[in-house]
Amino acid sequence: MIRPITEAEYEAWLADVVPGFAADKVASGQWREDEALERSRQEYDALLPQGRHTPDNPVYSIDDAEGRHVGVLWLALQQRGKERIAYVYDLMVWPAQQRKGHAERAMRDAEDEARRLGLAGIALHVFGHNTAARSLYGKLGYEPTNLNLYKPIAPKP
Repeated sequence: MIRPITEAEYEAWLADVVPGFAADKVASGQWREDEALERSRQEYDALLPQGRHTPDNPVYSIDDAEGRHVGVLWLALQQRGKERIAYVYDLMVWPAQQRKGHAERAMRDAEDEARRLGLAGIALHVFGHNTAARSLYGKLGYEPTNLNLYKPIAPKP
């Protein structure tokens, strides 16, 4: 189940997600390690200038069946061509709560929320090395719209 996130939950998520995003950018080869944390902070500050109150950027708590906070879902409501969509900026389930169906339920709740808001669809990005997320989104019916490929070229001996 998703619900609006509290300020304390938001601050705890931000403290976790900023370094995690930096690590993903380094792992994907997009950022250098020495710059990653600062760049990640800058991106989150730019995308959520008013924190959890940033217009068109609902941030939700993911709760388990007993109402315990087990993760976070952040959507951005965007105009894509003629359609208004939700873009999933983050779906995070705490490590101790992973593999229990929380992410799948949260995405199904996001679909219900998108329908309620009259949105045309949901888009997202997933890092190529995140095989668990790619599997989840494929299972839920998400299909690639773009693929960015990379091959490192080693110098000749």
